[in-house]
Amino acid sequence: MSNPLIEKLQQWMKDNAIDVTYIHHPSSIAYFTSYESDPHERILALFIPAEGEPFLFTPALEVEDAENSNWPYAVHGYLDSENPWQKIADYIRKFPAYRQFAIEKNSLPVERFEALQTQFPDAHFDFDVTPFIQQSQLYKSEEEKQFMMEAGDWADVAFEVGFKAIKEGVSEQEIVAQIEFELKKRGVSHMSFDTLVLAGAHAASPHGAPTTTNKIHEHELVLFDLGCMWKGYASDATRMASYKEPTDLQRKIFDIVFEAQKRAQEAAKPGMTAGELDAVARDYITKKGYGEYFTHRLGHGIGKSCHEFPSIVGGSDVVLEEGMCFSIEPGIYIPNEVGVRVEDCGYLTKDGFEAFTKTPKELYIIQ
Repeated sequence: MSNPLIEKLQQWMKDNAIDVTYIHHPSSIAYFTSYESDPHERILALFIPAEGEPFLFTPALEVEDAENSNWPYAVHGYLDSENPWQKIADYIRKFPAYRQFAIEKNSLPVERFEALQTQFPDAHFDFDVTPFIQQSQLYKSEEEKQFMMEAGDWADVAFEVGFKAIKEGVSEQEIVAQIEFELKKRGVSHMSFDTLVLAGAHAASPHGAPTTTNKIHEHELVLFDLGCMWKGYASDATRMASYKEPTDLQRKIFDIVFEAQKRAQEAAKPGMTAGELDAVARDYITKKGYGEYFTHRLGHGIGKSCHEFPSIVGGSDVVLEEGMCFSIEPGIYIPNEVGVRVEDCGYLTKDGFEAFTKTPKELYIIQ
């Protein structure tokens, strides 16, 4: 019942004199176990000893599903009427040692940390397992790459549906509904994040929310930012459409962003830093006079979740290497006027950046 990733973690634990690692985030648990779950407010946890076999702890209603997954070790559950932390502690006390814990410090809620601490008042929680997880997730296998290519294929389907849904008077939310309905019919159970369809000046809010009141009108740009979960892996891409011909300003802003994204994607190579890649797009947009309107980093890692390490941001000295997956997504957002973003996520090879999505990035004009 070998699990190479857990064995690698256990070696890291031994090297650092850690007795137990507590993995709490659902995407991290899926990464180690291949068991996918959204437990909502209930406790889902993975506990790994430095010596011995780990166990997965789930709500009682998920035990059977977890046991029928590819997870080869023990699964323990709890009823809603039971104290989960007491049960967890009982199982942990069967480990050879439990004085030094490693936890996910970037995401573990204080309430859950304190609940575990109450059960083990003499234990120490000095170590953060987050950097280990981030480093492990940096490099995707060929199988992971294939899953992400397939997730990108579904994103391409979503763009096709979304473009066809554009017409006078249709709302942003109606287009979102059509996209997600069509994908669910075809077997995509959920998106990798809330689908964004933003029209006109509304697109100048990089993370704006689609509404039923903002409707499509002639000579407006429509921003589509979307992705699908497929076999446990995410896709994420952004394309721009125009209903009827764009205005001169809209075309100008789109052309600048399109060129910035193209330059950065072509420049991405193993050996450069994340900060250097960010600068390729940012310097071009700044040279064109719109640097103040590019208000976010160039990109982010992607894999089991939509946003992973590393951050493709100015000043980062993270060296980009073959096997890393990340987004390249410059944007210009002029408040109350126009918003444009062009994005691909992809896989870094020895020769450059291979995008997961194939929908053309040119402005799609609906006449």
